[in-house]
Amino acid sequence: MKAVLLAGGLGTRISEESHLRPKPMIEIGGRPILWHIMKMYSAHGVNDFVVCLGYRGYVIKEYFANYFLHMSDVTFDMAENRMEVHHRHAEPWRVTLVDTGADTLTGGRLRRVREYLAPGESFCFTYGDGVADLDMAAQFAFHRAHGKLATVTAVQPPGRYGALLRQGDAVTGFEEKPRGDGGWINGGFFVLQPEVIDLIADDQTSWEARPMDTLARQGQMMAFEHRGFWQPMDTLREKNQLEELWQTGQAPWKCWP
Repeated sequence: MKAVLLAGGLGTRISEESHLRPKPMIEIGGRPILWHIMKMYSAHGVNDFVVCLGYRGYVIKEYFANYFLHMSDVTFDMAENRMEVHHRHAEPWRVTLVDTGADTLTGGRLRRVREYLAPGESFCFTYGDGVADLDMAAQFAFHRAHGKLATVTAVQPPGRYGALLRQGDAVTGFEEKPRGDGGWINGGFFVLQPEVIDLIADDQTSWEARPMDTLARQGQMMAFEHRGFWQPMDTLREKNQLEELWQTGQAPWKCWP
């Protein structure tokens, strides 16, 4: 199974970090969040990636072109004009980097990489800025079992603020960032059949609009409920939260050794 990763947006809500690099290259624990997402998939047996590039896509190309340098010790022999890489720790990944346009919307980016997907084979699809402790094996099995064209991961995000527990006017406790109002939202981790790309008209089609709505109205989209950890990285505050979890050894999305 392949995974298509969206990595071409501007990341305007986290411009403090994204003005020099694509948002998926913002680092958590010294590694791009894109790397964390790929490690999540790899831990569940998905090692073939198609990355949709746009804004400053060359930064991502240069990162993977020099991946051994990022992950290994290296000796540069200037006299011999030679480079020796020691103790390689690279993952068994196949990474296809595709320029999908600077101004292309999410659906258009998926449409542009269709030629890199195998006809008739399901594939994963997600954004390059969110992590979760998602049981992908269970999600894949769920998708195969229902036989529809699309599976979306449904999540219940935590509230932004803490909640007071009350009896009348008396405060009896405090709950730190409880779940929201009970509603489920799109968690951004999909399993799809290639036929869904037929619903994408052009570069200016947003995946979250007409394609998803059409699939829902046709009864071709099923929801896989995820009740565990889920966190996008839309703001600097959320980036700092993820960094703190990583640095304290409490990162729930780290499902690899």
